[in-house]
This record gives sequence, structure tokens and C-alpha cells, in this order.
Amino acid sequence: MVSLSATREHPKSQLWEEINRIHAGMLGIHGSPHSMQPMAPQVDEKGETIWFFAKLGTDIVNDIQPNATATFCVVGKDHDYHACLNGPVALRRDPEIIERYWSSMVEAWYEGGKNDPDLTLIEFRPHSAEIWASTGNVVKLGWEIAKANLNDDETPDVGLRQHVDFAA
Repeated sequence: MVSLSATREHPKSQLWEEINRIHAGMLGIHGSPHSMQPMAPQVDEKGETIWFFAKLGTDIVNDIQPNATATFCVVGKDHDYHACLNGPVALRRDPEIIERYWSSMVEAWYEGGKNDPDLTLIEFRPHSAEIWASTGNVVKLGWEIAKANLNDDETPDVGLRQHVDFAA
């Protein structure tokens, strides 16, 4: 269950924790004619960067041009945390990053392993994020819905929204 106090007091560190808990989120390139697609994030919290393994020739890689920006959206494992991050995106082929995040899961996608000629990295450096966290407490949820149904001027208070800015 997501901690609303952590969302309020430490939204950035909570965001990194939630991204680390998921297997995939949806990445989309701004201005692309293609839909967002599921991508597995590799988080560098200290560098405020998310890395994605990708293949040359795919729509998402072809859509990344110089000065491209992207949105990465996540839903927490417990479905009580949602976030959309925005920022610049670029293609990189960095052997150190490949080595740092390489796993048997990643290897399954690349016939040539770490030296696969189609392997590339997408580097995403979020500038900002919007976070929505909601209570997982069914009693609180029921109470808030009942109050709202009894009062036309009230809406259920079941969570909060936070904005995060990252270092530029």
C-alpha cells in the first residue's frame, strides 16, 4: 500500500522506489505518430536517469530525433500509485551502462548478447513528474464515497496529487 505521507513529504524518492518496483511502464515520444509502448525501466536514481534497452530499427528508436522529448507513465504494483514523467530522451550506446543493467531477462531479447549490433539504449532524463497516490484503505474509501453521495458539494478525498521537478 502506498504511503500518502511519503507522497506528501518525499515524492521524488517515493517515485524512484515505485519505478524500481514495476516491470514496465509506457514510454512515448512527443510528436510521434506511434502509440506509447511498454518498456522496462532501469533506474539510475543518483543520476536522475531512466535507461531502456531497445533495438535499432524499431518505431520508438526511429522516432527519437535530436532534442526529442518523451513521457513515461507508470502504474504502481498495487495500483494505488500513478505517475507521468516528462523530459528529454536520446539514444546511446554506452558499454558501461549496458554492463550495469544487463540481465538474463534483457539477454533474451538480443541474439548477439551485449554486442548485438541492433542493441541501443534510450536515455530518459525526466525534468518533471505528476504523481497521483490513492488510499488502499477500503474503509476510508467507503466513508469518503458515502460522504460525497450525501453532500452534492463534496467529492471523495481518497488521495493526493504531487508535482516533482528534477534538477535540469
